[in-house]
Amino acid sequence: MDNMKILAFKTNINCSGCIAAVKPLIDSLAGHDKWKVDTENKDKILTVEAEGVTEKQLIEVVQQAGYKIEIINS
Repeated sequence: MDNMKILAFKTNINCSGCIAAVKPLIDSLAGHDKWKVDTENKDKILTVEAEGVTEKQLIEVVQQAGYKIEIINS
């Protein structure tokens, strides 16, 4: 578990339909219970419990689904 880190991104994933569109892609990388999108937040924050997943991989799959994504520097 020492590889575990939380990655956070600003996105334009803003509804359940959008989440459904990215779900299979993010699930395949991170696992189905390891991520969430806070659609109540104005920045639509995607947080991912990343174990062996890179920011670059996540950005690629979200963009592949047609959404904007940028790293939040913590």
